[in-house]
Amino acid sequence: MRLDKTSNPAFSNYFWDDKKSSSAKMTVSGIIIKSLLCIAIIAAITVYVWSLYSSGFDIEWFLYGGIISSIIISVIISYKHNWASFLVPLYAIAKGCFLGGISSFAHAKFPNMPYQAIGVTIITFFTILFLYQTRIIVVTQKLKSIIITAASSIFLVYIISWILGFFGIKSFIWGTSLVAIAFNVIAAVVASLTLLLDFQYIERQKGKAPKSKEWLATWGLLVSLVWLYVEILRLMKKLAIRY
Repeated sequence: MRLDKTSNPAFSNYFWDDKKSSSAKMTVSGIIIKSLLCIAIIAAITVYVWSLYSSGFDIEWFLYGGIISSIIISVIISYKHNWASFLVPLYAIAKGCFLGGISSFAHAKFPNMPYQAIGVTIITFFTILFLYQTRIIVVTQKLKSIIITAASSIFLVYIISWILGFFGIKSFIWGTSLVAIAFNVIAAVVASLTLLLDFQYIERQKGKAPKSKEWLATWGLLVSLVWLYVEILRLMKKLAIRY
């Protein structure tokens, strides 16, 4: 079995098998700079949407437009990975619109909750990074298989639930039952664990892949971080409503 599989599509071999040689290679510092830039874009757009909501502006189109746009952009990146250098910033803008929407709604009902979710996301990120760097958690092929299977299953449940919503059928995952909360806990844990696979792939490709691939690595990390934040925010909301 191949040892370079990951649940994050941005880190699959499809994106990294580039026959064109490049003198400049991918570096961790390059990925960090690009990631911070994109996170700053997401934060700025989120604050802007949040301010609009506070002013009484209807921001639903930001929320739905953001999520739909981010999906479309991700699909394009999947087929045109050489366009990542300008598509990833657009992805960050789209995600900023989406996160601005859900964060505004959450803050309206539960003040300061988005800030708490951001804090938990940051702590989780560095915790996973520490566990990976110190090899307290070793990414074995068995662990990879478990994470990939779990992530795929969760996304499948979300897709099915989304389709059922068009027929007026509300899935259990959107409620505040113990089962729904348990699902959110599992989803948040799996989202955090996918970072392990991303870290490993970046570690293996640094100094080897062309420098342009740093944008793909940045996209991959954004996908994982945004998923993690959304799951944490949803979990906190459910716990607040129930308890």
